[in-house]
Amino acid sequence: MANLTISVAGDVLKRARMRALQEDTSVNAVLAGYLKDYARADEVRRDRLEALERIIAIADDADTGSGGERWTRDELHER
Repeated sequence: MANLTISVAGDVLKRARMRALQEDTSVNAVLAGYLKDYARADEVRRDRLEALERIIAIADDADTGSGGERWTRDELHER
């Protein structure tokens, strides 16, 4: 583990400590989690894009669709 020193206004740190205490955690743990997520942002973005591409490929391969037929709004909402 590496240590990190940051500067933050005293009132902000006080409120952060109080919130962390309410959530049964620490400011250190909150910041460590945030930095981990921040560092992985590109990886997460890439994973989401790949998942979206797989969904689109599945949809393209599925033999479904309107068959060229078009409906009006009223027809779609008929009961």
